Amino acid sequence: MSQNQRSRARSAARLAAVQALYQRHMENTPTAKLLDEFHQHRLGAEIEDDQYEEAEVDFFDDIVAGVVARGEEIDDTLVSKLAEGWTLARLDKTMLQILRCGAYELLGRADVPTATAISEYVDVAHAFFDEREAKFVNGILDAVARDARG
Repeated sequence: MSQNQRSRARSAARLAAVQALYQRHMENTPTAKLLDEFHQHRLGAEIEDDQYEEAEVDFFDDIVAGVVARGEEIDDTLVSKLAEGWTLARLDKTMLQILRCGAYELLGRADVPTATAISEYVDVAHAFFDEREAKFVNGILDAVARDARG
């Protein structure tokens, strides 16, 4: 696999992880069932004539499982970066999952360069939101990175 293919596979895994965690948040799907469903039907699948990019499955699994396992730590970290008076409950549900995934990579994946983790989730934010929200993701994850990685 070329570096470019691996990079695209990781980008696809990040987007899928955000979608999976959103589904878990909305439907309370158990993690094992959620991972299995994404393995079977979403990662690299064709849905309604849209071909989904081949995702790096182990990376996808690690992000989803990591966010679930370290949820309290991640949420506490994110809350500490929000403006006064803001809570996670006030955030858009998709935005919350983007921030959780990005924070997990910054806290738990020392192998992923800081700039890569932040820019990848800014890109994911662009898939769902306008520039203002993408800048919000950038600002929050940058603050998380400064604490987590110095």
